[in-house]
Amino acid sequence: MAKVEIYTTGFCPYCIRAKALLKKKGVAFEEIDASDPDVREKMVERAGGRRTVPEIFINGTIIGGYDELKALDDAEQLDALLAQPD
Repeated sequence: MAKVEIYTTGFCPYCIRAKALLKKKGVAFEEIDASDPDVREKMVERAGGRRTVPEIFINGTIIGGYDELKALDDAEQLDALLAQPD
């Protein structure tokens, strides 16, 4: 199973949707609170300058936010990414 990391903040509707989609698929993920400025800066570095949340990584590779995650699922490509070993 892939290692999934998701940077979130409280009350972020896209964060909630992304987590719900991953939970629906039975995927364990590490949720990282990006409301801390130091954590947020690390997220921005890892995400290539992207500052919005959520930022989702699968096996260390940036996927993007909820829209990109949903697009992968709609294109039936997400399950294959999630099945890759860590």
